[in-house]
Amino acid sequence: MHGNMRENTNSSWRRYDYNLFPVFHERFEQRWGEGTAPFLDPGVYDEDQPRPCAQWINVDTGAAVAVVPVWQDDRKNRSFAIFYLPPAGGIWVLRPGFTQYVEAGAGDDAGQAALRNDSFKKAVAHAEEFIFGLGS
Repeated sequence: MHGNMRENTNSSWRRYDYNLFPVFHERFEQRWGEGTAPFLDPGVYDEDQPRPCAQWINVDTGAAVAVVPVWQDDRKNRSFAIFYLPPAGGIWVLRPGFTQYVEAGAGDDAGQAALRNDSFKKAVAHAEEFIFGLGS
């Protein structure tokens, strides 16, 4: 668990912030087509992949939630998306509100990094409300 992000100890949900589960990529491309989710591809999850990300898994049901940076045509213009994997299959996209930012490169504005971090915190808070409920 990072910083002030919460975890409900009475829950079956566990935070797992290491390699992104491959099933996010598989289910996204099953639904929207091959090649539509380079931001979820665990095969390229290294220095080339954007960070930060967060994910949780429900150890009882196998459901999972991830917060990841996404982009369309311009890899520098990104936003955070929240993906939910129901236990029975499929993938849902949860809407955290405005989480757009510009990915800062070497020598770029520190304000862009702060915007990215604020956007990430907002998306994680939305994911935690989905997982644990309001006020948990």
